[in-house]
Amino acid sequence: MQDIVKTFPGVRANDHVTFEVRAGEVHALLGENGAGKTTLMNTLYGLYQPDSGAIYLGGKRVRIRSPRDAIAHGIGMVHQHFKLVYPHTVAENVALGLSGAPFIGPARVVERRLRELAARYNLPVDPKAKVWQLSAGEQQRVEILKALYRGADILILDEPTSVLTPQETQELFKVLERMKEEGHAVIFISHKLDEVMEVADRVTVMRRGKVVGTKAISEVDKPTLARMMVGREVVFRLSKGVCQPGEEALIVEDLHASSDRGLPALRGVSFHVCRGEILGIAGVAGNGQRELVEVLTGLRRPRRGRVVILGRELTGQSPRKIADCGVAHIPEERIRMGIVAGMSVEDNLILKKHHRQPFSRGPLLNLREIRRFAKQSIEEYEIMTPSPKTPAKLLSGGNIQKLILARELSGQPGLVIAAHPTYGLDVGATELIRKLLLRQREAGVGVLLVSEDLEEIMALSDRIAVMFRGEIMGIVPAAEASLEELGLMMAGERRAKEAA
Repeated sequence: MQDIVKTFPGVRANDHVTFEVRAGEVHALLGENGAGKTTLMNTLYGLYQPDSGAIYLGGKRVRIRSPRDAIAHGIGMVHQHFKLVYPHTVAENVALGLSGAPFIGPARVVERRLRELAARYNLPVDPKAKVWQLSAGEQQRVEILKALYRGADILILDEPTSVLTPQETQELFKVLERMKEEGHAVIFISHKLDEVMEVADRVTVMRRGKVVGTKAISEVDKPTLARMMVGREVVFRLSKGVCQPGEEALIVEDLHASSDRGLPALRGVSFHVCRGEILGIAGVAGNGQRELVEVLTGLRRPRRGRVVILGRELTGQSPRKIADCGVAHIPEERIRMGIVAGMSVEDNLILKKHHRQPFSRGPLLNLREIRRFAKQSIEEYEIMTPSPKTPAKLLSGGNIQKLILARELSGQPGLVIAAHPTYGLDVGATELIRKLLLRQREAGVGVLLVSEDLEEIMALSDRIAVMFRGEIMGIVPAAEASLEELGLMMAGERRAKEAA
């Protein structure tokens, strides 16, 4: 890709970007949120058309007008959020849109070839299995096999390990090694610098739409990459004082709840969180974490069980009542659940407090106090916005998350429920958000941290609970936890000796 320029209204996402990937290498693409990585890859995959610049494959200039063109040129992409049809089988998903597949019974035609590819790349998956029956790791294998079946010579992987256990991540890296040996080129987009250092041969770093540099992985280390990404030093090891737990901020007893499909999602979950401690909830996505957070914040009614928050029985109460009792909620889906996208930054900052003083005087809003609070929050939480009046939807993911944190933490909560607070964020935003959570802990707030990032769980938590299929597999002090033990529990193996 040579001299690529792509502009959206008010933003130059790619500013004369030149990027190359060689056959037989894993090339990592790094950058802050909004640096232009995804735009660049969407251009390579035909989802966007560049304003100027050129794409060359094998030395020959090509024009890629659509994903169909990209596939025809041997380019495959595994998106961060999988593009699979869940009621269909693996083979049916691979057959969808496959040129040359027969109209009747296309899945039967692809099954044998699919088994051959699965064996060749050690990507075991049953072609007859329904996608909804597969784990996240198995679904990712389907996406990779789908690209390989279509003859992908260049494979783009966008945040490929975000839904994998440590063991599944290592299996994926073995697959990438095999692909390298066969001459495939892999573009690896990730925010996890440890993984980049482990799997990549070269790395290109982008910042604010431009390429900062391309280096062989042997020439750099984590601090260097982080500095290239954000333009300053980043602290990886946050200082965390000794945990001094106080009274119980949250008590969960024998909690049962159903999923959106009416199936059991929580099966007798019990634990507690004290003031002044962080309890981490680890596990692969889809094992009841979302339903647990929704029950605790009033967004989902439990079938049975008990929830006591800050000394008050709040089982099945409304979100407003739970929030008014001193609970801060950092939701998993920051755009759908965390903000009202069309409203301004300042309006989003007072969403949960607009009905209380000092932001209201009876039925009327106190606009002067709202503006003062918004200005203070924007400065304190480093929210990058042109104006407090800017619609929240125009902010980057990291700045939307900072907005949510500013709103939730400003009310001096007694309990913080944080669901995937740094998911998909760059190292700079991640550093700030982790510091804010530790600051809440030091202030005597109880923190329930739900995350699929084990490095984050181990760095921030005082105790770690692991969920699998709606149950707690074990609770272990963070100081005693190992990646191997947590990975086994994430795969369904109960901890032999329960920790208190």
